[in-house]
Amino acid sequence: MDESVGSIPPRLQEIVEEFSWCEGREKLELLLEFSEKMPPLPERIRARRDEMDQVHECMTPVSVYAEMDDNGGMGFYFDVPPESPTVRGYAAILAEGTQGATPEAILSIPRDFYLQMGLHQVLSQQRMNGMAAILAHMKRLAVKKIKSKETP
Repeated sequence: MDESVGSIPPRLQEIVEEFSWCEGREKLELLLEFSEKMPPLPERIRARRDEMDQVHECMTPVSVYAEMDDNGGMGFYFDVPPESPTVRGYAAILAEGTQGATPEAILSIPRDFYLQMGLHQVLSQQRMNGMAAILAHMKRLAVKKIKSKETP
């Protein structure tokens, strides 16, 4: 199956293009910028921290909470330790890039979309697996949201 088939939400595509224009070390610097600008959890979610999903496939402890907005779009909120800037950067990219996207749009993101960013040129495959694991978990949460809409 061709993993490039699918579509990327517009903001995520902008982020992918921004990374693709960078070279070498610039890619890492941009990833760290995303890591540093990842917002803290909103109070309403901090109060429900025990309801956050764990992304067990990541070596770094990653928690995620998904919610629907009034327009049928999703929002993902991540809790990733600051001492894990690479994974924190992945989470920040995915949260920002998919903000407001429908569950169906989340499901259509190719699982290897991040290869277009060129990060595999400067990071090990093991580190790149973190991005794939987070996206896979987001897709599972999107499926849950679709199923909950279908249940009367």
